[in-house]
Amino acid sequence: MRLDCLLLTAATLAIGFACPPAYATTQDEALLKQQLQRLADRLDRVEKRNAELEAKLKAYVERPASKDGGVETRIQTLESYNKRLENALDTEGISEREPELASRLKAVEYNTLDIKKQATVIDSIEGFSAGVSFTSVGQRASGVDTNGTTLNYRTDIAVTTPTVKTGDIESKLFAHFRVGQGRGISQNLTSFVGPNASSFQLGTAIPPENSAVVLAEAYYRAEVPLPFGGFKPHSREKLTVNFGKMDPFAFFDQNAAANDETRQFLASPFVHNALLDNPIAANVGADGFGFSPGARVAYRNERSKSEPWGLSFGVFGAGRSADFSEGFRSPFWIAQAESTQRFGGLTGNYRAFLWQNGQAPTFLRDPSDLDTTLLRSHRGVGFNFDQRVGDYVTLFGRYGWASGEGLPFDRALALGAEIGGSYWSRGADALGIAFGANRSSEAFRNGSAGVVDAAGNPVFGFAARGAEKVAEIYYRYRVHQNFEISPDFQLIRDPAGDTGAKPVKVIGIRLQLNQ
Repeated sequence: MRLDCLLLTAATLAIGFACPPAYATTQDEALLKQQLQRLADRLDRVEKRNAELEAKLKAYVERPASKDGGVETRIQTLESYNKRLENALDTEGISEREPELASRLKAVEYNTLDIKKQATVIDSIEGFSAGVSFTSVGQRASGVDTNGTTLNYRTDIAVTTPTVKTGDIESKLFAHFRVGQGRGISQNLTSFVGPNASSFQLGTAIPPENSAVVLAEAYYRAEVPLPFGGFKPHSREKLTVNFGKMDPFAFFDQNAAANDETRQFLASPFVHNALLDNPIAANVGADGFGFSPGARVAYRNERSKSEPWGLSFGVFGAGRSADFSEGFRSPFWIAQAESTQRFGGLTGNYRAFLWQNGQAPTFLRDPSDLDTTLLRSHRGVGFNFDQRVGDYVTLFGRYGWASGEGLPFDRALALGAEIGGSYWSRGADALGIAFGANRSSEAFRNGSAGVVDAAGNPVFGFAARGAEKVAEIYYRYRVHQNFEISPDFQLIRDPAGDTGAKPVKVIGIRLQLNQ
């Protein structure tokens, strides 16, 4: 049965139920016909649409195969592209024939590798520390035959490697290069005192090498917490080991107020113990520039943080050049005990040390070569302190006693103070005042007049009778964070024990740059 017949029957039945035949009107019949006509029109349109869809479906099903092979061809194309991409990524080079995606990926990879290399370089230098300082001193002396104003300069470059940890042991390397020129006034002055400890060549009895650039220090340092194998954060004791080429005064005879010739006192007896460091016969085992190969072991106890104490022992090369060849045949050794104390809440450091030099220079001359200084065994003791006595005042003192053949002087005393500039609203400035005396030895008093050089001329030209007295005052003026200027004045009475000599006055100025 056709669909339109079914619809007509259904409509007739519906109208029949809705309106009984007995009461149907002509108007109702007209409405019914109108509705039926609409249904018939819609039915025709549906049939036409169905016919169109059936035709399109049939045409799609019966369509001829496409030229590119359809889906299979596209799949093959994608597989080929992926193969080319994989081959391109397997090679490191970049080619214009490879897929663009491969080129971009390689570019990103190369950039990443460059960044990693830069990071590796940064990691390799991370932990290194370096410092540079430049010191220049101009001095002029009166009361002594000089060639006028003397100038000298030196540059110190220090480099420390990153700390290497092996278990609880921490170790590092330290290197110190020194560049400079000039010996200062010491070469024109016969005195137990070196008026310019910052000079590049120290002017000791050991002739310094003729070099403008030296590797001053290069040594290894290791710190071992004690007890060994214990829990490091709880350790309050440590053992420090150093060996290599070093400055002995970097570890012994230190002082908070009188230790740095580039910022504090310039005269040698106020920088180090005068018996160990002097221009006539320095007893410390060091070359002409003040450095020596050696080793040091130090123990430090910090169980009382406010009052730590320590013991240290060092052995260094000695002789004419304090080198690695014969320097340890009769070496210079020194043992030191130190302690920090507090008085009224103010900190003080106290040190005592013993030393011996089996190849110490003397004022005596070798009869076979009167220009050569004889080497003899010397020994001595020393005491050293620095004590705060106010908010900005630090007192210091040094005393030394020595014995042995050919000592020019055998007693040394130095006292002084460093006063901070906060008292006059210049907190970074400082004023230093010091006095010292070096007593000529009996052998020097008896033999100084008879010491002659190779030409038979007197080396000293006088007979020593007393003690040499020296005083120094300086003012350190801070221009800015990295630049300081220090006017300096020194007075030397009875130089080298010569009571008949005129007092020597030395005026100078020091420039100091730090970076």
